[in-house]
Amino acid sequence: MVKADDKKKHKNCSLCADGITEIDYKDAAKLRRFLTEAGKIIPRRITGNCAEHQRMIAKAIKKAREAAIIGYTFD
Repeated sequence: MVKADDKKKHKNCSLCADGITEIDYKDAAKLRRFLTEAGKIIPRRITGNCAEHQRMIAKAIKKAREAAIIGYTFD
């Protein structure tokens, strides 16, 4: 039987804590925080983002890739 203390704690969404309502796709420095070294989007179970902000981040990253602001892969 698993005790309540043994369960993993949920991470808090840092974007909700900062009161961010929209994510700008032109802010490459902020978007790179949510990318791996290979250029993949980090899942929300690792970043701790809420579902709403994770969708906004994914859309912004994909839009920035299309606009060639950030690359699809990194060397």
